[in-house]
Amino acid sequence: MAWNEPGGGNQDPWSGKSGGDQGPPDLDEVVRKLQERLGGLFGGNKPSGNGSGGGSGIGLPGGQFSSRAMAIIVGVLVVVWLASGIYIVEPAERGVVMRFGRYVDTTGPGPHWHIPMPIESVVKVNVDEISTFSHRAAMLTQDENIVEVELTVQSRIQDAADYLFQDQDPEKTLNDATVTVVRVTIGQSKLDYVMTEGRGAVAVTIKERIQALMDQYRTGLVVTSVNMQPAKPPEQVKAAFDDAIKAREDKERLENQAEAYSNEVLPQARGAAARILADAKAYRDKVIAESEGEASRFTAVLTQYAKAPEVTRQRLYLETMEQVFSENSKVLLDVQDGANSLLYLPVEQLMKQRQIPVDAVRTEPVGAMHVPENIDPPQRVVDRDRRSR
Repeated sequence: MAWNEPGGGNQDPWSGKSGGDQGPPDLDEVVRKLQERLGGLFGGNKPSGNGSGGGSGIGLPGGQFSSRAMAIIVGVLVVVWLASGIYIVEPAERGVVMRFGRYVDTTGPGPHWHIPMPIESVVKVNVDEISTFSHRAAMLTQDENIVEVELTVQSRIQDAADYLFQDQDPEKTLNDATVTVVRVTIGQSKLDYVMTEGRGAVAVTIKERIQALMDQYRTGLVVTSVNMQPAKPPEQVKAAFDDAIKAREDKERLENQAEAYSNEVLPQARGAAARILADAKAYRDKVIAESEGEASRFTAVLTQYAKAPEVTRQRLYLETMEQVFSENSKVLLDVQDGANSLLYLPVEQLMKQRQIPVDAVRTEPVGAMHVPENIDPPQRVVDRDRRSR
């Protein structure tokens, strides 16, 4: 039952009294009680006096306690506001500080502080995150052939301030620059070069040109890599291109085999030529040395011959005969006239010493001395020596 309904006992919740006068709550009393509670909260004394003096105590001790409380509250709010300017930048991030929306500074990893909102604000940018996108298109080469090129471009943020403020959409700028650079680079290259050994060089050129455009537009992006897939011809002429590539591979294989054979044969030929030259040089030196020795010996003999011609002639004859008979297989016997003695010679032992077959041995009397045809008589040797002088 409500307090103001019949039978409710006339209990007024504002005045705390039942019956009697019924009316609105006393505003001064409410303010006084609030001041007492705040004064007790912050260590103040309760105001003295009864309820009749409450209306005049608003500006007394209760008012002083209210001012102190407001100062403390304001101080706490200021500290909280200043503490809200503390921020931490992760190792993979960079903090871009803006004052009233204008770029001020870029902070590195670690704890930092800035003037709190709404004066300054911080935007954290991840500079280690790698962005990847692919591009595939058919384009015309320098030799007027169509080739399909597919590549993947990877990039990351290098300058956070440029990335946020210098270009409206850096990612779109990177995509457009990639399309432009790829078409220009492929259009300046021939089909065989793009499809074979020039693929790596083309990828490097594309990367350098894209980075140059990124620096020119100040997008704050850096191209980390450009991975170019093997270029493919159109499907209509793929079979012909496959045959051409196979022929090129066969050519390279045969050239490699020929080069390997050349590398194997040439050293052997050079070694054989060097050996022949060395043998010829040695033979030349040997012949020269022998000739010089023979000439020296002949000069020495000539000197002695000039001193004693007869003795030297006889000596030359005997030395020549000794040399001839030492290499002859004939055995000569000095048989006197009228002698009929039977002689026994150990021919087999003599032949063994000389290592001459027994069948090649025959005897002749001294009077029938056999002179080999290739040996000149002494007189002829002397005449030849004289002519040579």
